[in-house]
Amino acid sequence: MVRGLLGKIASRSLSVAGKWQQQQLRRLNIHEYQGAELMGKHGINVPKGVAVGSVDEVRKAMRDVFPNQSEVVVKSQILAGGRGLGTFKSGLQGGVHIVKADQVEDTAGKMLGQILVTKQTGPEGKIVSKVYLAEKLSLVNEMYFAITLDRKSAGPLIISCKKGGTSIEDLAEKHPELIVKVPIDVFTGITDEDAAKVVDGLSPKVADRNASIEQVKKLYELFCKSDCTLLEINPIAETSDNQLVAADAKFNFDDNAAFRQKEIFALRDPTQEDPREVAAAKADLNYIGLDGEIGCMVNGAGLAMATMDIIKLHGGTPANFLDVGGNASEGQVVEAFKILTSDEKVKAILVNIFGGIMKCDVIASGIVNAAKEVQLKVPVVVRLEGTNVDEGKRILKESGMALITAEDLDDAAEKAVKALAS
Repeated sequence: MVRGLLGKIASRSLSVAGKWQQQQLRRLNIHEYQGAELMGKHGINVPKGVAVGSVDEVRKAMRDVFPNQSEVVVKSQILAGGRGLGTFKSGLQGGVHIVKADQVEDTAGKMLGQILVTKQTGPEGKIVSKVYLAEKLSLVNEMYFAITLDRKSAGPLIISCKKGGTSIEDLAEKHPELIVKVPIDVFTGITDEDAAKVVDGLSPKVADRNASIEQVKKLYELFCKSDCTLLEINPIAETSDNQLVAADAKFNFDDNAAFRQKEIFALRDPTQEDPREVAAAKADLNYIGLDGEIGCMVNGAGLAMATMDIIKLHGGTPANFLDVGGNASEGQVVEAFKILTSDEKVKAILVNIFGGIMKCDVIASGIVNAAKEVQLKVPVVVRLEGTNVDEGKRILKESGMALITAEDLDDAAEKAVKALAS
């Protein structure tokens, strides 16, 4: 799915250590086939389709689901956009193919178990564990539809455009007048008038207007009931039988709602996520992977941000955001160190603890125990201040570890950057 339009219209950015990056949020992302099933349950028109994970399943699906289809759409399932223009490391071009029925098995077989690289995956790509077989629709018009959360209006914002497809970002930049934005009052909910404005933005050519309005209302209802942070359909299309159909969809869900959306969160596919973030989530640590060389372990989000900023100020690049929190156990500190040392890009580690609720001796014990479990092959700079700081420094000193101690944050960052060259 193309997400650039939302990035330009309703995105949030984060300045990490002086370098602007797209903000990484902890939010559930599900596969296209899962989104189609969810929409179907809410009365939204979607193409007939089935997800398969092996060639045997492909063969069975073609026999049971598509017995009379002459052509089928074969879609690789990864949690990243740009699949159609992506390239498999095996050499196969494109992660989405429309093929004759007798070629489906061969095409799907070439996708399953292979690594697909797109503009959103990075050069490492993502593995295709499932392929989505969908009916080929006769589309007469492709449009764009999305619902996101908008800070300015303090509520959901519906975005529609009468032209959809892969060029939506360029279209938004060159012809912003085609983008229709309809803020929704969270207390009133979506009205017929709101839905009509969205449909007017879509400008359907053959689909019934009233039926289209009802589809928009159902999409908004799904967005709210499922605690979505993003629902993007590109394209939302008109078929030759005059229906408005969600041909492809992208969902994100608010992780804070996991306790009441258990069925949806059971759909999580950890094989598609950053393994460092998966491990951090299991240890109840606040971790976001970045691309730098200095691993950071800090307590408190504000201090973690300041640590990344000052690393950049001294010429280094942070490898992550990691807040162990104010009540971390020794075990969590050990897990944090394991995550940092598992990152091959990390060439030095900076531990910056200002002990208030968090005790310096707990951090120190965690560092020592982590060193016993993992081979520390990179220099470690430690700055401790606050509660039980003397005890913490004693534990580190008696451990016999070759640590670099620092007096303050500025000193710590400078030493961490210098350690990269050693």
